[in-house]
Amino acid sequence: MDKRFFLAILLTGVILLITPVLFPVARPTPVAPSGATTTTGATPPSAPGAPTSATAATTIGPATSTATTPATDTVVRPPIRTIRLANRLARYDLSSGGAALLTAELPAYQKLGGTTGPVQLAAPDGALLRYRLVAGGDTIRFDALPFTAVEDQDAGRPRVRFSAPVGAGTISVTYTLSDTNYLATVAVRAEGIPTPAFLLTDLPTGFLSQERDSVDDQRHLAYAMRTAARGAERIDFRKPDAGERMIRSGPFTWAVAKSKYYLVGVVAVDTNASSFAEVQVTGAARVNRVASRATATVVSPFPVGGAGLSFELYAGPQEWTRLIAMGREFEHTNPYGGWISGIVQPFATIVMRLLLWLKGTLAISYGWILVLFGVTIRLLMWPLNSKMMRSSIQMQRIAPLIQGAQDKHKGDPEKQREAVMKVYAEAGISPFAPLAGCLPMLLPMPILFALFFVFQNTIEFRGVPFLWLPDISVKDPYYIVPLLMGASMYALSWIGMRNSPPNPQAKMMSWLMPVMMTVFLFNFASGLNLYYAVQNLAALPQQWLIANERGKAPAKVAGGGAAKAR
Repeated sequence: MDKRFFLAILLTGVILLITPVLFPVARPTPVAPSGATTTTGATPPSAPGAPTSATAATTIGPATSTATTPATDTVVRPPIRTIRLANRLARYDLSSGGAALLTAELPAYQKLGGTTGPVQLAAPDGALLRYRLVAGGDTIRFDALPFTAVEDQDAGRPRVRFSAPVGAGTISVTYTLSDTNYLATVAVRAEGIPTPAFLLTDLPTGFLSQERDSVDDQRHLAYAMRTAARGAERIDFRKPDAGERMIRSGPFTWAVAKSKYYLVGVVAVDTNASSFAEVQVTGAARVNRVASRATATVVSPFPVGGAGLSFELYAGPQEWTRLIAMGREFEHTNPYGGWISGIVQPFATIVMRLLLWLKGTLAISYGWILVLFGVTIRLLMWPLNSKMMRSSIQMQRIAPLIQGAQDKHKGDPEKQREAVMKVYAEAGISPFAPLAGCLPMLLPMPILFALFFVFQNTIEFRGVPFLWLPDISVKDPYYIVPLLMGASMYALSWIGMRNSPPNPQAKMMSWLMPVMMTVFLFNFASGLNLYYAVQNLAALPQQWLIANERGKAPAKVAGGGAAKAR
């Protein structure tokens, strides 16, 4: 294989590594944390329709605050109950102690972390979703209110209504679970409370991992939110330092907390009049340098009157087709590619559609689909690769003539250029042939990048066995696939150098690049390594044919070169 192929890959990797260093993303200035308390009498954001970040940052604390709740100290609290809303997809456990979402059980997915049973989404502090209300200068914690629960149905859908007195008024939270999705409609009403008022919805502070690789699962912990103007944004748990508060202004279409495969968050029903005005993310202390916890609060101005707030709650898997079907660009809750998402995301969408189409059409394992996909991509690229390789043969043929022309007119750049152009013209080769020859090498790169990111969070690959692999979404326990990938890459390089002029640099790259790629992908998803290995193996016949074609070229070239020399 031509050394330009390895050079292109090497340069691409270098660019990906050094760009974040040369152009770092500006980190927000840390705001002095307000501590573990939110004082009664705090001033809410300046206007119900447009809360100011500066004011909100100094008055609204995290969910662990110990603010008092006015006019409830003498109220007798009823026993705390746990109510389960269930459909065929999900089982939501809700608590009358704060009308909070405690856990979400997903019967369609099984735990992989050593324990058995269905996946249960749970936060390390005991609640996935909690509420507070800033009203007339007081912060009302819902977990301090004496909620009572009434269960019934709405058009066949299970429903529960929590209600509690607050001074002379009342607060109610109603959950209505969809019968065909992981969605619940949430309606929050408040009567007789001071104004202005703001509902604070605290997202999960983390997730208890149930994956084979819990460390990798923690690396994917993040919050994500979307505005119509700026699109989707992701804030990893590790991004803010401990105590650092990052504030994003809306209105937001949705805001979620996510692990590698699951997410819990709130979704606006009316995207044109979203009530999610602000999201505040605060970093937490690391445990063994791993950011396994953080806090995020969604601020919603409470409308004057009895209308209250309504939104949708999603607590379930990141199933790509389901997120697409929900609309509101909900599939971007898992934005691919980070700072190169603008390039990777479109290709990731195409790749996902193709993989899901193959799965639905052929009804075979995702492992065989990856094998088929790799061979198909290589066959589609066959004509372009052949053109690139033949262009390389032509360039090798005239390389001595170009070098001779350059040496002959070493002191005259103008004559040197004319002599080189004459060599290209006599050979019938475009001067841009070297650049055009690199194009086939660059075309597959977006697909490779897209697959790299797709394998990081695609729940469709989770727990899928293939041959000796117990799960194609995690590393090969025997490291066979990454070693096969590296060996096949070296075989491609070795065959590519057959019948080529001796080139110490190309020889060094022939073993350096396979070693680098093997080390880089050693602990990555085995399915990703499988795809790369299949690509390499499928390219071997073409590489062999071109190498033989190159072997026949020197006899012609030698005669032509001798004639020109005479």
